[in-house]
Amino acid sequence: MTLRGRLTAAFLVVVLGPVLLGALFVASTVTAVDRSRSTERLAVAASTVRTSVDALCQQLRATADVMALTADPAVAAAQLVGRGLVTAVLITDVAGQVTYVSPGAPSTPWRDCAGPSTDATGPVRALAAHVDLHDRAGAPLGTVTAAQSVDPAFVARLAAVTGVAVTLLDSGTSAAGVTHTTESREVRDAVLAAASTADGERVTETSQGRYVRRIGPSDAQPLPLVVSVPSERPPGLYATLVVVVVVAALLAVLTAWRLARVTTRPLMELAGAVDRVAHGDLTARVPVRSRDELGRLAAAFNRMTRETGSYVSALTSNRDQLRGHLAVLGDTLASTHDLQRILRVILRSAIGATGARAGAVLLLETGGVLVAQCTEGLDGRWPEVDADGSPTLRVPVGVGVVGAVAATGEPQRGRAEPTDAPPIEPRCRTYVAVPFAAPVGAAGCAADEAGVAAALGVLALYDRLGVDEFDDDDLVTLRTFAGHAAVAVDNVRVHEEAQRLSLTDPLTGLWNYRYLRESIRREVERASRFGRMLSVLALDLDRFKDVNDTYGHAAGDTVLAEFARRVRGEIREVDLAFRQGGEEFVLLLPETDARGAAIVAERLGAAIRETPIAVEAYAGPVVVTVSVGIAVYPDNGSTGREVLEAADDALYAAKAAGRDTYRVAEVRPEAATREIPVLAGAVSPPDGLPRAGQPVQVNREPGGPARSEPAVGVPEGAPAHAWPDPADDPADIDADAARTGPDAARPGSGGGASSGPHPPRQSRGR
Repeated sequence: MTLRGRLTAAFLVVVLGPVLLGALFVASTVTAVDRSRSTERLAVAASTVRTSVDALCQQLRATADVMALTADPAVAAAQLVGRGLVTAVLITDVAGQVTYVSPGAPSTPWRDCAGPSTDATGPVRALAAHVDLHDRAGAPLGTVTAAQSVDPAFVARLAAVTGVAVTLLDSGTSAAGVTHTTESREVRDAVLAAASTADGERVTETSQGRYVRRIGPSDAQPLPLVVSVPSERPPGLYATLVVVVVVAALLAVLTAWRLARVTTRPLMELAGAVDRVAHGDLTARVPVRSRDELGRLAAAFNRMTRETGSYVSALTSNRDQLRGHLAVLGDTLASTHDLQRILRVILRSAIGATGARAGAVLLLETGGVLVAQCTEGLDGRWPEVDADGSPTLRVPVGVGVVGAVAATGEPQRGRAEPTDAPPIEPRCRTYVAVPFAAPVGAAGCAADEAGVAAALGVLALYDRLGVDEFDDDDLVTLRTFAGHAAVAVDNVRVHEEAQRLSLTDPLTGLWNYRYLRESIRREVERASRFGRMLSVLALDLDRFKDVNDTYGHAAGDTVLAEFARRVRGEIREVDLAFRQGGEEFVLLLPETDARGAAIVAERLGAAIRETPIAVEAYAGPVVVTVSVGIAVYPDNGSTGREVLEAADDALYAAKAAGRDTYRVAEVRPEAATREIPVLAGAVSPPDGLPRAGQPVQVNREPGGPARSEPAVGVPEGAPAHAWPDPADDPADIDADAARTGPDAARPGSGGGASSGPHPPRQSRGR
């Protein structure tokens, strides 16, 4: 096959293959995504229906319980019906005779909330809950039944809540009869036909593109329902894909033929010219027949052959010009604070100026070891792993050429013998090494007698192009450049130290108020983005002015420093501790609710109260206590400033309550309410009635019934967000509960806040 045929075939394969695969992928993906989304919508609708029906049944049972406890159930029934809590009430005696029925009660059958009845036939008129009547001695008196009508309005409300079409069947075993429905007439028959063939609650699809699912009747949901949603698949998708594939195939064939014809001729001419240049004929030229890529390639080839000769003669003069540019480059590097960029520019510019094949920039670190920060072309020139198991190039000061340069402060150049080179240095034939001398007058750069303290690092280059060694001009150029580079490196380190000092408190080592403003804004944004809570604790040492007046300000500083140390020991690594000013401190506890914050406040109070602070030069220790105010985002504010102000208000409340305690800020009255989903495994109180007031925890002992007790660790009157959210994943609740255990924030368990210049890593919250 000719080159033209191969190009045509290759082009068709490259173009048509992805087009066909893309069409198949689009069709299958759209269908799968549509079915997956519709199934998910139907699953959510089924869960919502069960929740709504269960809530209605709970209301009916509670209403029946109320009537059963009253002296005159008939009067109570009339009142409850009048208030709209139930539609009808039916009271029967022991023999089953009706003693009272509400006027306008729906006709039977009434479907029992306890579950589906095996003999239930006919349309469902109402949902009912039964409660037995007993006298004071416990003898049965009859039954009270509370009912709620199941009418078109009820079905419409279910459809509005779930967002899908809802159909109430006459019977739970057949989809032939319909009691009420929100389906349109056009799709009703197809939906019922699909529902009749459905296996349990599995999702089926109608011929008109609707997804159908049956719900109930079951123990949790006694109503026979059918829900459906329309397909979101674009109409005419498959026909459109077929047309696109056919058109693409025709265009690909025409384009491939034209492209192969236009491409092969210039390539043959270019191949001949390249062969002539390979034999030394720099006068070879290629005809430029067009302005396309091949034409530009031919023009570029002609230009390359013309300029190759001039480039050879210009290389020597350009090297001298490049040396002059290095001085300007050094001034530019001195104005940046990106250390890695500085070192990279230093090395690449030095290699370009001297014609070296490889090089490295090594900086002096603690312990008298030079560590390579940036390397070029050194792959395979030294052992892959050094003595301590690290792949980084490390050279002790005084060892080898580079170590000697760092020790003496004098540059070196020459030719290296393979037998003389130490194994820790790169293998090379020629080398030049120049030290980074610390700038004169820089803080902490005073050199000792050996001159080691003034060295910042070493710039080393290896194997100059050709066979020549590095000359004195290369040495002078690199020494001048290294002086400018040392200024830049020193500026970076001074800048980093100044940045660290600007964000920390010098007395306690905690973050300062400046970093507090930045951190609380960042943490509030993170909590808002991921739907998490953020607790803010405002701390204030009680009567700290008395400590300064009694023991002096030096003792007060000791107390503040010790207090900060104990605070770091009682919080997690992810938490942030700040000194706001004076004896006022702030803690940020990411992913922590009011309950977890209260536990931390109790531990902080105990850590300060139980162990007095020893002050040097005084006979006895200083006893101090701390008051804490707690606020939680988003319950106490929508911004960091609002949450911090709420924590301050809570701190004032703790002070007013007698000090040495904590208070939780009150939830904002304007805070938006949110729906709390009910867990499938939630346990009702023993009498089945809802409770108002203090939340409870349900404890289940092995082999015993559920037992409700007040939650431990949360002060009375704490806001609702102090309690575990039922919507949380159980695994998350267990993991979070483990972090709020008695030893969660102890120093031995990995706690402690960071006070360095970089924010600590994030982890799971309380």
